[in-house]
Parts: sequence; structure tokens; C-alpha cells
Amino acid sequence: MELLSVPLKKPSEVDIAKPLKTLIQSNYRNLEADKLNAINEAVSELNQLRNSAVWKVFERQETGLEVNYRYYDQLCALESKIPVQELQVPFKWKDAFDKGTIFGGRISLTLTSIAYERTCVLFNIAALQSCVASGQGSDNDEGLKMAAKLFQQSAGIFSFLKTLASATIQGEPTPDLSQDCLTALGNLMLAQAQEIFVIKAIKDNMKELVVAKLCAQCEELFSETLRSMQRDSVRALWEKDWIPHVAGRQAAMHALTMLYHSMVSKANKAFGEEISRLQKSVELFRTAQSRASKPTLFQDYATRAQKALADAKKDNDFIYNEIIPDISNLPGPGKAPLAKVLPMPAHLSSDGFTDIFGGLVPVAVNQALAACEGRKAEMVNGEIMRLREATTAMNGMLSSLNLPAIIEVTASGASLPPSLQEKAAAVREKGGIEQLKGVIDRLPELFTRNKEILDEAFRILDEERDSDNQLRAQFKDRWTRTPSEKLTATFRANGDKYRTIINNATAADKVIREKFATHRHGLELLSMTADQLAKEIPSPTGGNAAQASNSSAAQKLRTLMEAVETLKAEREVIESELKTLTIDLKDRFLGALAKEGVINEPAISLSEIGKVIGPLQEQVGENLARQQTLASDIQLAHEKFTAESGVSTDQRDRTLSELAAAYDVFTELHGYLKEGETFYNGLTEILLVFQSKISDFCFARKTEKEELMKDLTHESSRQAPVAVTPLIPTHHTSTTASAEPAASTASAPIGAPPVAAAAPYPQQIGGMPMANVYGGTMGPGFTGYVPPPMPQGFNPYGTLPYPNSYTGFPPGGMMPPAYYGTYPGAYGGAPQHQQPGAPNPNNPGMGW
Repeated sequence: MELLSVPLKKPSEVDIAKPLKTLIQSNYRNLEADKLNAINEAVSELNQLRNSAVWKVFERQETGLEVNYRYYDQLCALESKIPVQELQVPFKWKDAFDKGTIFGGRISLTLTSIAYERTCVLFNIAALQSCVASGQGSDNDEGLKMAAKLFQQSAGIFSFLKTLASATIQGEPTPDLSQDCLTALGNLMLAQAQEIFVIKAIKDNMKELVVAKLCAQCEELFSETLRSMQRDSVRALWEKDWIPHVAGRQAAMHALTMLYHSMVSKANKAFGEEISRLQKSVELFRTAQSRASKPTLFQDYATRAQKALADAKKDNDFIYNEIIPDISNLPGPGKAPLAKVLPMPAHLSSDGFTDIFGGLVPVAVNQALAACEGRKAEMVNGEIMRLREATTAMNGMLSSLNLPAIIEVTASGASLPPSLQEKAAAVREKGGIEQLKGVIDRLPELFTRNKEILDEAFRILDEERDSDNQLRAQFKDRWTRTPSEKLTATFRANGDKYRTIINNATAADKVIREKFATHRHGLELLSMTADQLAKEIPSPTGGNAAQASNSSAAQKLRTLMEAVETLKAEREVIESELKTLTIDLKDRFLGALAKEGVINEPAISLSEIGKVIGPLQEQVGENLARQQTLASDIQLAHEKFTAESGVSTDQRDRTLSELAAAYDVFTELHGYLKEGETFYNGLTEILLVFQSKISDFCFARKTEKEELMKDLTHESSRQAPVAVTPLIPTHHTSTTASAEPAASTASAPIGAPPVAAAAPYPQQIGGMPMANVYGGTMGPGFTGYVPPPMPQGFNPYGTLPYPNSYTGFPPGGMMPPAYYGTYPGAYGGAPQHQQPGAPNPNNPGMGW
């Protein structure tokens, strides 16, 4: 039993672990630490599985099938869960039929696509199935059964590959993945599967008519195979004996059809038909042996046909004397198509499929979760901003009225008001003015670090682009790969957004320093010890403080001040509840995706978020309404108090008012600077991932460039006696810089903050959640995002600082608007990328 097997595509070794880990960390930042560790282990396992699978096939043993089945299944599962267009891994596969030339080199194709890797692995699975099937013996039923199954599975894969390859390879594929080649291979596998059924039927002594029908179907399949293999586009691919082999098989199957159909004629006593069919059978066996250049091909059957023909003629001449009809006028036996193209199963693994990336939800679900989190964050931030704006307005009013210090002054004579004593103690406890000054002095260094990382990322992109342009100018039309500008547009657009955000951050830093300078004297006083501060406060003058402290107006003001504190305490509780508000729609999104194939995220999210945030929104509205009434009552009570008390607005009052304002500024700056430091550090992580993705991309482009240069060099060596070696750009040896960034000693320019009373920065751009905009998967209709310009003439301190600052990235994979919203700068739109690992301490501009 001589059967053809398909040659294998040869891969190149590649490490998929690092880029894949970076990509998963970047897009699944909401994963818990233990789950992220499990995913990293799964990535390492996949990398090892790939190294085993793609080389195991060359052993041409059945054991190689299962490991390739498992690898292919894992690729399919992974492809549905990550934005595959972001995975920059240069998968290089050589053409299966190309043996190279005396000058070396083989036809190959390198693409950064999991779908392309999956296509090539699937081709090798089909090829290995043909190898294993061809190696089965014809003397046992189990071997024949396995061969038939594997040939049919291989035919199904080659048929499936026609669609898959055209969808995953946008340019010119290698010849083995062309439509004509895959068609021919699929036909060959199906024809050989039918041949197995023929052999099994003959071996089992099935009825002659059944065997004849099987042979007739097999002859038709080999005829179709021969036609597809003789097309001009693929004829040169095959081994020199393939077409003769198929042509011989086609004639032999026709001969067997005639032989077994003649037996049916003999049984029906149609002796003339028997002789006509036997004559054709003998003729076809000779044709088969001639086409295949094998004089012994099917010789046993040919001998059998010759003997049967001689016996039939003898009997007819002496006994029956029937007229021998023309074979072209005789009907055929019909056809029995047992071999079928087996469809691709959901999973190829036979021992049960286990998704090692089970901890990852599909891309669509992850994007929906991120979008939902963005919507929730936007609504939560809006309510928090309303509360803080109202609190800031209340503080400003009280400070202008010197409350509550004015009523404490009248009650305690020359002593420092208790409220200011408490505020001064709180300032000293938090480090005083020196603590603020230390953070402010660190801001330029943090700014410089982020700027250098971003500059390095753009340098790598520029270097790759310049190299591509240089080689394109050198090789002209022969330099066929996609220009860099078309591939890096998204990288550069995101980089420009980062640049805008960094510039806006410097504007915010400047306003903080200016605010610090304006209130420096008051901050210095509050940072003194209690005794030192008491000496700096002038004594009261004028008015009857003791009498005023017992007046009804003073009592009214004290009651109102207690109401103010109650109002603020309620706001802290509401704000805390808003910050800790959680909503888990994972199961809803998974169900919608499974049932409908798409997720209507806006409809689901808005409905569910409204249910959980609605009661808190009502509390916010009721609290703000009470403030309006309270502010009016305080104004009236203060007017009555000043009229009754006769307390003068002297130097002491101005100093106390200055200290009260300085305390508010200290609290605000303390929160702003903490968030500012967190912002810069978080942006460093984001930019390191951004730079890492660019490095992966440039490495993949470098590999592609080297392969194309190698092909062009070999082509030149065949055309001229002396090969012309292309100039290699200076960056060829490195895709990253190693220079130590210069330390920044000068203060960085700092810029303006957002209007405190304005709404938080939007979490949607053109209907798209920011989590999606910066998660790498640009949705339909996305036109890019430019952070909003800094407004002019606004008060950056119109909100209270966060009482409980975030300590890490919240679930959902992106920093919520509230995370940056009160730090005076446009940080709410920070693109979403994450850290691949700790920064390199020897070079903050580079990752490990």
C-alpha cells in the first residue's frame, strides 16, 4: 500500500512568554495577584508547549499529534481572550514544499499574528496526520481504520485552512498555504481515505458490486486530485513522483472498478459485458503501470484480470457466443462515497480539553467590564465632585467670616482658639511645611523620569522607521513589507496623548507651587510648636468678648457650626460609600456573549449602575440642599453677632483668618501632592509597558527585516557574480538604548489645574470608554482622543482633598477619574497601559 504524505512546515524558535505576559498584564490589570500569577504560569506552560509541539511533528509519530492538538486548542482559547493585534511576536514559518537552492535560503513568511501561528500549526497537524496514516499497515483492521480516520481528518483540516489562511494572511502567503495548494492536498487526502475503504472492502470479501462502487468513487476522487495538482500555480510544488503516482492511482482504481463490475456481470450471466469490462480493466492496469512508471503496480490484480479475461473468452467462444458490447455503451456500477471531509471539532485534544487560561474572560467581556467600570467611575466621581465643591464653598464662606475662630475668641479671651490649636496640631502631625516642600521638590524629578521614558519610546520608533525608509530607498519596489508609518500610527497617537498628559501635569505642578508660595507664611506658623504659635498671634482689641460669648447670636453660631461639622461628616461617609461601590457584571456579560454573540454593554451597565448608585445620589442631593439653608442661616447669625458683640476686625482677626485659610490649603496640598506622586509613579508603570510594547514591535520588525534582506541578498547572488550586501542600519544591533538618563536638578515647568467646580474629565470619548481607548483595542469609529485644554482663570482648590487616597489601581484596569480628579491637572484621561515589571534602577527610562 503506497500512500503519499504531506511535508511539514519548519518553524523558527521564538519566545512568546515575555510579550504575552506584558500584554495580559496590560489588558487584565483587574486580575487579583494570585490569578495573575496563575496566568503567568499558564503563559510559561504555553511557551514550553509550543517548543515541544512544533518540533515534535518531525518525529512523524502518532505521539506528536496529541501535543500539537493541545497546543492548537490553547491558541484558539487564548485568541478569543486577548487583543491579538497587540501581540508583537514574530512567528516565522518556512514553506513546506520548498527545499531551498544551492545558494541557501527557503521561502518563508514572518507575521506577528496568533492566527498565523495557528494556521501553520494546523497545516502541520494535517501533514502529520497524513504521515501517520501512510505508515499504517494494510494487514490489520486497526491500522486501516486509523488510516482512514486520519486521512479524512486531514482532508477536513486542509478544507478549513482555505478559509482560515485567506482570513489570517493579508498579503501573499507561502505557496503551501495558497488556495490551489490547499485544495489539491484536501482532494489527495480524501482520495487516499477512499482508497483505504477499497482495500478494507476487498480484504473483507465484500460483495463485488459494493467493491466496484467504492472503486468508482475512488477513481473520481483521484481524477479530481489530478486536475487540481496539475494547475499551473501549484504544478511545480510537488515531488517529481507525485503527479505520476496520482495518475497511476486514478487509472488503477478505474481498472479495479471494471474488474469487480465484470464479476457482477458474470454472476448475472452477462458474459459479453463481462468480457468487455475485463478487456478495459486489463488495458487500464497497463495504463496505470505506465503512468506511474511502476511495472508492478497492482500487478496481482492485473494478473487476475488477464486470467479472468482469458477464461471468459474461452467460455464465450465455446459455449455462450455472446456479442461483446462497446464498453462506452455499458452502464457503470454507481458510486459509494464512504470517505468524507470530517469537519473541524470544537477541540482537537482527545483526552479532554482544559483551558490553561481559564482565568481570563474573552476580550469582548473584558472590554465590557472595563467600559462598565469607566461608566461607574464617571458617575461616582461626579457625585464626589458635587460634594467637594459644596464643602469648598462652605469653607471659603466660613474663612471669610473668621468662623469658628471669632466665637472662640470672644469666649476664651487672649488664648489661641481651640479650633486653631487642633488644626495646628494636625499640620505638625503630618510633617508640616517641610513635608509639603519635600514632595514639591521631588515633582521635577518625577516629571523628568516620565519624559525620558516617553522620549526613549519615540526614539525606538523613529529608529525603526528610519531603517525601513533607508532600505526601501535602497531596494525600491523589491522592499515589499508594509511601511512603518502604517503600522505605528496607533503607537504614535497614544504617545502624543501621553505627551499632552505629561505637559498638563507640569502645569498642575506649577499651580501647586504658586499656591504653596501664596500661603507659605500661614503654613510656617501652623508648623510651629503651640508656644511659638501663641506668641505670633496678636492680642484681641475692642469689644466685650465675655458678654458677646453669652449672646444669643453666639449661641446660634455655635449650633450652626455643629451643624456644619455634622454635614461634613455625612459627606465623608457618603464619599466613602461611593468610592467602595462595586458592581460585578461578569456573568451578565458572559451570558449575553454566549446567547447573542455580542454585548450591549451600555444598556446593561447603565441599568445596573443606576440601581446601586441611585440611593447614594439621593443622599448627595439632600445633603447639598441642607447646605443652602445652613449657609443662609450662618450669614444672618454672623451679621447679628457682629452687631451685638462690637468685636473689631483687627490684626489678630486677620492673622486667625490667614491661619484658617492656610490650614485648608495644607490639607488640600497634602492630598494633591500625594495623588500627584501616585500619578507620576503610575504613569511611569504605564509608560514602561508602552515602551515594552514598542520594543516588542520593533524586534518583530527587525526579524522580518532580516529575513527579507536575506532573501534579497540571495536573489542578488544568483543574478550577479558578486553579491551586494545591503547596508545595515546602526540600530540593527539594539532596539533599546542603555544610556543613563541625566539627573534633573532644575525645577520643571509646571502648569495649570482644572476648574474645581467643573465636571470630572469624561470617561468616554465619542461613546467609547477610556478603558477601551487605551486598552489597545480601538473600537469602530474611534478617531482618537486629545486631552482637554487647561481652562484659564479658575480656582484649582475648589474641592476638598481625598480623605482616603487610593493605594493602588482599582478593579477595572484603569485609574478612575477621582484618582486624578482633585490633583489640579488633566490626569483623568490617562491611557490604560500597565507595568511589565519593576523599573530598572540603573536606568529609569528602561524596563528590565
